[in-house]
Amino acid sequence: MTDIVRADGRAVDDLRTITIERGWSAHAEGSALISFGGTKVLCTASFTNGVPRWLTGKGKGWVTAEYAMLPRATNSRNDRESVKGKIGGRTHEISRLIGRSLRAVVDMKALGENTIVIDCDVLQADGGTRTAAITGAYVALADAIEWGRKKKFIGQKSTPLIDTVAAVSVGIIDGEPMLDLAYVEDVRAETDMNVVVTGRGLFVEVQGTAEGAPFDKRELDALLELGVAGCADLRAHQLASLQPAGE
Repeated sequence: MTDIVRADGRAVDDLRTITIERGWSAHAEGSALISFGGTKVLCTASFTNGVPRWLTGKGKGWVTAEYAMLPRATNSRNDRESVKGKIGGRTHEISRLIGRSLRAVVDMKALGENTIVIDCDVLQADGGTRTAAITGAYVALADAIEWGRKKKFIGQKSTPLIDTVAAVSVGIIDGEPMLDLAYVEDVRAETDMNVVVTGRGLFVEVQGTAEGAPFDKRELDALLELGVAGCADLRAHQLASLQPAGE
């Protein structure tokens, strides 16, 4: 990597400061307040014994997600979508992305006929809200699954979680590939990409767009390499947060 120093002092391949406050909510079966620098997302997991009607009797569970942004999560206030009476296309797209990412690492048969809904609410946005949501949602999901096991809704020997999953943004700014873009970088990016990766290093989703000039395969490979390495670091944060207190 180059010796370029970014506005916040990071190297091009550095994540922002990552914190995960597990168990932030006193009421949800699983929760985590995750920060990617100035981006803060509260992820709560709600466990229900039972599944939607279309899954009843099939011996499988269901995991889904909803994403929302508080009105003043950004520099100016946005109206609540509930007040507008219509959920925006971006909100739908991100909700589906989070759900797909989580389902990629869940064995639905091992989960049994149980439903887990993850709510990801952006408290403060500074770029990378969807990637922070996915990363924090995994921690909340893991705790909700263990709650279900303790309540005997899930078999004691069942292993619903088959891997970890994390996500990070990457992009090209002034011709240089960079990891984990803050908002001031995201708006300048010539190429903007979100990478969702499992703990085994497998891709769940890659969302990449040339905002300016098209990118070539060499640049794509560099971005994917940054994304995989960043997700591996995020996985370490996830696993550390899930360790029992005192370990």
